[in-house]
Amino acid sequence: MSQARAAGCPECDGRLHADGDETVCSNCGLVVDADRIDRGPEWRSFADDDTNPERTGAPLTRSRHDRGLSTEIGHTRVKGRKRRKFARLRRQHDRTKIRSKRERNQVYGFTEIRRMTDVLGLPEHVRDQACTLFESAQGESLLRGRSIEGFASACLYAACRVAGLARTVEEVVDVAKATPNEHEAAYDAMNRELGLPVGPVPPAEYLPRFASQLDVGPETERRARKLADRARDEGIDVGRDPSGVAAACLYTAARVHGSSELTQQAAAEVADVTPVTIRNTFHDLRE
Repeated sequence: MSQARAAGCPECDGRLHADGDETVCSNCGLVVDADRIDRGPEWRSFADDDTNPERTGAPLTRSRHDRGLSTEIGHTRVKGRKRRKFARLRRQHDRTKIRSKRERNQVYGFTEIRRMTDVLGLPEHVRDQACTLFESAQGESLLRGRSIEGFASACLYAACRVAGLARTVEEVVDVAKATPNEHEAAYDAMNRELGLPVGPVPPAEYLPRFASQLDVGPETERRARKLADRARDEGIDVGRDPSGVAAACLYTAARVHGSSELTQQAAAEVADVTPVTIRNTFHDLRE
């Protein structure tokens, strides 16, 4: 079409101009070229917004067994026979979404992961990572003979560990439908067979949440972070619960800062450890 524009009309050498998707001669009306491809959006928008996502559908997500590509039959305001007909169609349509027992287990496991993610207030990338771990565990046949709820909680806990988010086993199990034994069995199986790239969570990761729950000041939290970094450098936290070390750092910083309101019992309760753990770590930090 660019050559035709440069040479003019091949019949009368007249001037060419674009009319919609056609190139037409202004003198004789000859259609020199045509472009039938509609390069605009497939939806119509009556708003003054060039980025209107109307009719583009929901984004793909790893938190659903079909990546969110399936459709749903909506609810319409009909009565009588039509209402029963749409109910039957909706029920049959929902059944066709799940084609095997494997997909049924995925639906149940992913639903449990999404529920726990909402309760714990975790970001979406942790939720998607947990669903990917669940799918990998299912692909290695690790769910056979084990609890689906246990794998859901174990996958979410492992995703938190990989992402560096400070969540204890007790916090995840408290909101899960699995027992601590089911959670431990599933996590051990994944860690053994899948080789999870997880390491110990540094105690400093627990400090902001514990400081907020204990209502300590920013100066105390700042001193506790220095103590936690020093404890990690000198190996004081080796073999100890990182949440207990974090609570002990807050307690030590509060004592050094002159705040006597924070007790060992309160620090132990927020970290779900015993006061003896706080006391032993406190003596090591003081030394």
